[in-house]
Amino acid sequence: MHESPRIRRLRNDLLALDRLNVESSVLRFRGKGNPVQHYLVEFHGKSLARERGKVTVRDRHEVEIKLGASYPRTMPEIRWLTPIYHPNISEIGMVCLGGYGTHWVPSLNLDELCGMLWDMARFHNYDIRSPYNREAALWVANQSTFRFPLDPRPLRDLRAALGRVDPAPLEKTVQAGAPPSKEPGYPLAIEAESAATIRQDNRPRPAAHGDGTPRESSRYRDFLRKLSATLQNETSAPEGVVILDMEIDLRVRPNRNEAGEGIVFIE
Repeated sequence: MHESPRIRRLRNDLLALDRLNVESSVLRFRGKGNPVQHYLVEFHGKSLARERGKVTVRDRHEVEIKLGASYPRTMPEIRWLTPIYHPNISEIGMVCLGGYGTHWVPSLNLDELCGMLWDMARFHNYDIRSPYNREAALWVANQSTFRFPLDPRPLRDLRAALGRVDPAPLEKTVQAGAPPSKEPGYPLAIEAESAATIRQDNRPRPAAHGDGTPRESSRYRDFLRKLSATLQNETSAPEGVVILDMEIDLRVRPNRNEAGEGIVFIE
């Protein structure tokens, strides 16, 4: 059965919110219609409300989102239902989305719009220069009671938590000679670094002098000093040797081959 672009978009928006619902401890939603065109979105996190002249923290918020007949070509109708004290949300709950209000972008998905609303609620995003609520804008500009953002969690906080890697368990699970874990979310940079560490740990380490200097490094420097002295005493270059008018840096660290063997010097 053929579906119009609008119907496909409505279905995709519902799928996006279903995924968001799994990836977030902040958002919950209910939808009406078939396909869904009317949403009641709940944010469970810290924002501000003003009651009896006092600004206090509020932990639950409701927003109504209606997708009109011309959506997604036109912006959804958004109204904040619970009390909120924010420069860009009016006292009756009308929401100002800045440039999106005058230049709506049809490609902005519904889950992304919810992310913008949550960032406004937690005061991660606000604009006091062109406010919907001037009193709130003045209060925000001069207040020192609250530190913004009020809630540190992004909307997809559960997904962000799954992407973190604890270094301590990593050290316990990675063993020498064993490939790193391939679990979802395992960072490639950490995987490469762990592999490099394993290779280094498996190499035989050279013995050291009493001062801690590796014997191979010391022999390498002695070889360069002898070579430099020999070349300086030569009036003409021996056959097959080119003398360069430059200083030799004796702070060279010898390279190792793949087998882990150092450079061998024959006296």
